[in-house]
Amino acid sequence: MTNRNKGILLLLASALGFSLMTAFVKLSGDVPTMQKTIFRNGVSMIIAFFFVVHFKERLFGKRENQRLLLLRSALGAIGIVLFFYAIDHLVLADADMLNKMSPFFTILFAALFLKEHVKPFQLYSILLAFLGTLFIIKPSFSLDVVPYAAGILSAVFAGGAYTVLRALGGREQYYTVVFYFSTFTTVVLLPWVIITYEAMTLKQTVYLLAAGVFATVGQFGITLAYNYAPAKEISVFNYFTVVFSAILGFVLLGQIPDIYSFIGYIIIFGASFYMFLRNRGGEEVPAELARKKE
Repeated sequence: MTNRNKGILLLLASALGFSLMTAFVKLSGDVPTMQKTIFRNGVSMIIAFFFVVHFKERLFGKRENQRLLLLRSALGAIGIVLFFYAIDHLVLADADMLNKMSPFFTILFAALFLKEHVKPFQLYSILLAFLGTLFIIKPSFSLDVVPYAAGILSAVFAGGAYTVLRALGGREQYYTVVFYFSTFTTVVLLPWVIITYEAMTLKQTVYLLAAGVFATVGQFGITLAYNYAPAKEISVFNYFTVVFSAILGFVLLGQIPDIYSFIGYIIIFGASFYMFLRNRGGEEVPAELARKKE
């Protein structure tokens, strides 16, 4: 299997993990946004910690990578808080689809800052996938604009964070990157959560713990995926979250997508499959994954 195809499979697994995270965050109800966020990242921090210790790696990475690790963590922290705010104030599909614009911004940032060349067919695929999301997020833009702005900005910051992951490449192990990000966010948010903490029911606690576990699956998957292949070649597959969210919305929340949503799913799948076919005939993508034990 080529590195590109490995990256695609990992990104699909990541999309499923993040979709489950989003569903459980929504199911947890009226818990404050910061409190939900710290649960999500606190669980990821604990899981990643055991991976780092097991493989005897550095908890906070190499000295020469600190600027990139810190930038990735700061961008990711802002993005996740904005995303959870959008989830709290919008219907699940709207919040998730706005956040799934992040691949578009990832390709833009990768071209601007990493000088990755974007071929015309790749740009067309991204734009087509973006058009598909518009069929799904069609409703309620007449409501308060702030939550929608938060959803869009969460995609901007997520795209920036994923671009930094690409810049890191294989210089850090994926579990080190996840531990760094999760610890950074937990430490930054902890004082605020202590001050504003609200008691939760057992069900809410279980839902948020589950959200943390699936967020870790998503984070591990996306961190590994961008080690294997450039953002411009695989990030469109992150749009499969649309399909996963539709299924989870029906099963867990009783939401049934309308005909326009199904049109959006078909457009996004078509764009993803077209990009896969065009990329499959290309050369192997070089990727250096740091597997060494120091």
